[in-house]
This record gives sequence, C-alpha cells and structure tokens, in this order.
Amino acid sequence: MPPSADPVTSVDPVTLEVIRNALSATAEEMSLVVMRSARSPLLREAGDLSSALTDADGHLVAQGRDIPMHMGVMSFTVREFLKRVPKSRLAPGDVWFLNLPEIGGNHLPDVKAIRPVFADGAVVAFAVSLAHWADVGGAVPGSYVAGATDAWQEGLRIPPFRLFTARGPHRENLDMVLANVRGAEEREGDVLAQMAATRGAEEHLHHLFAEHGAGTVLAAIAAIHDRAEARMREALAAVPDGTYVGEDWLDDDAAGDEPIPVRVRVTIDGDRATFDFSETADAARGPVNTTPFIAAASVFYVVKTLFGPDVQPGGGCYRPLEIITRPGSLLDPGPDRPVVGGNHETSQRVADAVFRALEPTGPERLSAGGPTTSGLVLFGGRRADGVWTTFYETHGGGEGARHDRDGAPVVRVHMSNVMNTPAEVVEAEYPIRVECQRLRRGSGGAGRRRGGDGLHREYRVLCDDMSVTSMFERRVVPPYGLQGGEPGAPFRVTVVGADGRRRELPGKANVRLGQGDVVVVESCGGGGYGAPGTADSAHSHEIRR
Repeated sequence: MPPSADPVTSVDPVTLEVIRNALSATAEEMSLVVMRSARSPLLREAGDLSSALTDADGHLVAQGRDIPMHMGVMSFTVREFLKRVPKSRLAPGDVWFLNLPEIGGNHLPDVKAIRPVFADGAVVAFAVSLAHWADVGGAVPGSYVAGATDAWQEGLRIPPFRLFTARGPHRENLDMVLANVRGAEEREGDVLAQMAATRGAEEHLHHLFAEHGAGTVLAAIAAIHDRAEARMREALAAVPDGTYVGEDWLDDDAAGDEPIPVRVRVTIDGDRATFDFSETADAARGPVNTTPFIAAASVFYVVKTLFGPDVQPGGGCYRPLEIITRPGSLLDPGPDRPVVGGNHETSQRVADAVFRALEPTGPERLSAGGPTTSGLVLFGGRRADGVWTTFYETHGGGEGARHDRDGAPVVRVHMSNVMNTPAEVVEAEYPIRVECQRLRRGSGGAGRRRGGDGLHREYRVLCDDMSVTSMFERRVVPPYGLQGGEPGAPFRVTVVGADGRRRELPGKANVRLGQGDVVVVESCGGGGYGAPGTADSAHSHEIRR
C-alpha cells in the first residue's frame, strides 16, 4: 500500500509551498529535457510538446508552461489509461506510449509517454510527456489527411503499449511502431527524449520522497488539490449567477463548404459552473471532429484565464466544473471519426464560444477575436539523400485588441503556445528556402483599439516533389471584433507556381508541389475592440438568465 497521511493537517504551509513548487519545477524541466534532446525541429525548435505530473489515480498535480490544449487533455489521460492497464500490471522502469484519442487524448500525432513512479512498492504518481510526432503514418507525409473520412486513414493508432522496461527499450515493440511511420530515425530520437524526460521526473520525485518522506509528499498533493478547489469555488461564486449562451463557427470540414457551429450554454450556480455543448453540430464528415477531453481542456483554459489565473491548475481546480457533450456530435463523435484538425482548430472554436458566452460577465476581461487557429502549413518530402523530412509549421497572427490596448502582432493565443521555426533552421533541415518574412500591414481590425497585424511568410520549394498540407481556420469566418470593433483580415495561403500562376489553397487541403513553386502564408489579423471613435469605456450588457 502507498504511504498515507492526513491531507489537511499534516503538512505545514511552508513545506506545502516547497513541495508544490518542486513539483511544478519538475514538470517544467521535463519539457526542457525533450527540447534539448529531441531529434525533430518540431520539438527542439517549435516546442510542440507538454509535460505533467499526476497523482496515483491520474489527477493532474503539476504542469509545465506548455500548451493549454495538451494540459487539459492530460488531466484525463492517465485516468483513462488505468481503465485499460491496471496498476497491478505496472512495474518500476516501465514507460508506456499511446495516442488513441478515445483514451484521454486528442489526435494521433500527439503521442503520450506515461511512466509510473513507485514508492514503498506502490504506484504513487505518474510522469507524462506529450510530444507531437512529425509523422505517425497515414496517407500523406505529416499525417494530416484533409480528405479523411475515418480514423484509420489518419495514421498509426497506438493503444497503451509498453516501449521501455527497467532493462531498457522493448525492441520488438519499438520496431513495430517505427516501421509504420516516416522518418523512423527522427521518431526514435523523439521517443528517447520523451523517455528521458519521464526518467528525470522520476528521479526528482524520489529526491522529494527522500527529503520530506513519501507520506508528506502525498499529503501535500492532496492538500494542493483541495486548496485549488476551494480557490476556484471562491472565484466562481464571485461571478453573477445566470445562464450565458455563446457560439462560434468552423469555416468548414474539408468535405463540404458550410460553416459548422459550436454552441455552448453556460450556467453559473453559486460556486459551480456547467458547460453544455449539446446544441453543437453533429459529427463532421471531415477531420475537424474532436474529443470530449479537448472540449473540457478548452473550458478549463477559459475558466482559469477569466476567473482563476492564480489558481494552481490541476485536479482540484476542475472539480467545480461540469462539461456536457452530446454523443454523436462534433465534440463527442465516437472513436471511428477523423479528428486530426479538431485538436487545434475545433478546440479554439470551443474556447471562443465560451469566451463569447461569458462576455456579459465583464467584457473588460476579454480580448477580441485573434488567431485562434494553428495556421498550419505542412511540407513533406525527401531530401537529396532519400531521407524523409516533414516540416510542420504553425503560424501566429494578430492578437485581438482589448479595452485598454491594441492587439500585439504575430502571436499565438488561447489553446496554442508553440514557437515558430527560425528561417535558418528551415533552410538547414529541409529542401525549402524562406524567401520573405514580414508583418502583414493593415490586417488588424479597426476599432477604438486596433487588432494586431498578422504575418506574411513565403516558402520556395527546392525539390522536385513536395507534399503540402493546409489545416487552418479563420479563412471564411474572420477573427471577430468586440464591443463594436471590426473583424481582422482572414487567413490566406496562396501557391505561386514556377510559371507565375497563382491559386488560393482551401483551409484544409493536400496538394503536390514541385521545384520553384512558392507558398505564400498571410495569417489573419486580430479583431478590433470598441467602435472607432467611441469613448474609452465598455458597453454594459444585460445578463441572460
């Protein structure tokens, strides 16, 4: 049995803070380990990864300063993993990998490494490293299939699979995974980086146990949960009771050209909040569906941002929140539907719908619509030496303005938090040349406060055959203005052929390009705040009950 202690009375406040900060530092160091040791530029340059520690039952305890959509999802991952793999099957030194969306996940490229941490012969915690693999197989390089109509077209589906034991790599299992992805050597390097990050976390936890005693650390974890719950309940109690309704729209699902609604009904009742997405559209034919875990992650992000920015994120923080999704809908489609774009596109629609619903509680807390899209353009092909390369790049845009300032240019907001890949790295690693990078002047929406400008970046293809994938939103439905502000300019990607002909790409497409073709990315501008020329004060809103 694991060590036990009274979670309320047995840890003095100073020791509690020491342990809490040590746990957070451990999670942050995990992310640094992956970035410093991974093979793919997507991880070591862009940082498309996240790290977390959970308690023995899988409830989130500490997280890195990483990506909100990942962090919210990882509050479910271990809990769902334990439904498939009971603790009795785990052993010290194990590292299990998985990517199934239905097991506390999001989409196939985001692969989770889970290491159980033992004390006195029992599982007392888990270290989790999530990394976006640049390729997980599937029909096209990079594993983003715009025309996918089922989950199996999107790549290798990995159920809980033990790739490491105390003796080292489980070579047969690892080889099975690597045989089904492009760029196997790069993937193996990323796998080893994730393993190393979880091993470092395990060592830090053992040091904590040795210094304070395992019982004291576990008591501190329980107290962290309880304190976060109390503070979140206090924050929610300060919000006016009532029902608030909001919606946002996906441009399309790649299979059709009709916008798709995400609708939410938020009920604040004392120190609890319910988020009901039952009126959201039915599951889409194309790859913009997502999981209930992503819907919850988006809600967690909004609530913490608006009402509890200083509350420790984790299991306790989320106890007062209830998230309802309708089976068969865009946010709860079942395991057979494609989801690759829903991870970072539909999650943002969920966040924007909730933000818009809560506007009456205080518009001064909100920003106008921003680049709530990955802005993904993905290049895949072979170098001259025959090695597969996959360049996965997300593009920030103009931040939405706020009541007291203009929006910043070329940032990422809400559910995303990755960096751009420097032009020097792009040109060193891939058969691509960055021809131009500058601000997209004038793309921010007008208003009393103006939205930030987007990005203009051009890529020239330097090989004979290159697969190019687009997966972005805000091309049809632009970033919205707030309180009378005007919308920002929509996202646009244009291909200029070697012959000079131009064609605009859809937001979700797979195309083949050749030597000399140029891809021009113009990311969206942010929405403006307040009607131009109005006084510097937010309009009042009547709360809908």
